[in-house]
Amino acid sequence: MKGLVLAAGEGSRLRPFTYSRPKHLIPLLGKPMVQYPIEDLVSAGVVDIGVVVGYYGDLLREALGDGSRLGARLTYIAQERRLGIAHAVYRAVEEGFLDGPFVVYLGDNIVEEGVAGFAREFAENGSDVHILLSEVEDPGRFGVAVLDSGRVVRLVEKPKEPVSNLAVVGVYFFRDPELVERAFKDLKPSWRGEYEVTELVQWFVDRGYRVTYSKIKGWWKDVGTYEGLLDAVYMLLDRVESGVRGSVNGEVRGRVVVEEGAVVEGRVYGPAYIGRGALVSRGSVVEPYTSIEEGARVYSGRVARSLVMEYSELDLGRARLVDSVLGSRARVRNTRELHGDIRLVVSDNSLVEI
Repeated sequence: MKGLVLAAGEGSRLRPFTYSRPKHLIPLLGKPMVQYPIEDLVSAGVVDIGVVVGYYGDLLREALGDGSRLGARLTYIAQERRLGIAHAVYRAVEEGFLDGPFVVYLGDNIVEEGVAGFAREFAENGSDVHILLSEVEDPGRFGVAVLDSGRVVRLVEKPKEPVSNLAVVGVYFFRDPELVERAFKDLKPSWRGEYEVTELVQWFVDRGYRVTYSKIKGWWKDVGTYEGLLDAVYMLLDRVESGVRGSVNGEVRGRVVVEEGAVVEGRVYGPAYIGRGALVSRGSVVEPYTSIEEGARVYSGRVARSLVMEYSELDLGRARLVDSVLGSRARVRNTRELHGDIRLVVSDNSLVEI
């Protein structure tokens, strides 16, 4: 089975961070977001992987290379016009990359339990299409599946009225790429101007093909907003294992990762991540559910429940940064005797003085 990771989107809901990079390269605990789906596929035995690129595709190619360091063989497929998930899949068929059973994995999705078990289930159950479902509280944000007597009967993209609370997770298994090509050529763009993957799967349902499903048991995250970035950090930190490879001259408590070249002179309370070459200076505090990415600096103050991207600098004085996202090489300085909590969303290469 081959894999297809979709990473062509502009990530408009994650602006301003995506003005200077694709969202799939935003770091989460020392890895670009897109690396999690690729590693998941490799762990499931799927190593021949196509990556659909478009927006800032050159940066993705540069970051991922040929995939060998991840144990994968990567092939890049260009989607010049972002016309939806179904169109991205069709592009991979059109390019000749998909020539047998395959799994589609959205490049901004993270599935806690991984897809290895679902891949085995698909291989054994003989279905034409296999989808993953997850119960959600806000189905209007997702494509959802309507079931009847254990069968998939209808899929609806972002329903305005509640028809189901079963969101379709961004992982799809298909048996026959020729059927996928036939299905795509019957589709019409939705009101969003995109070819929807829900309509692609619905084509199989309507024509009596075998469409099966599994419900995932653990958490699943579709990282589409900066709140979603923080949620992903929290969830990933919940399963992190302690590991100190850097220098700790201060205090580290709980499950904390300190990467090679990082220096901790202050205090870090886990779960937390301190990236390669990062610095937590004396007198500063990193509180739980915080990721300080590669080369970032915390000179003073406290940071809690936040994502601080590569090479950013925090000089907070006596203030506490909470529930915040700082882009790469951003600088935040507290120039007054400001106390209490502050919350910021700061783009790459920005300077904020308070």
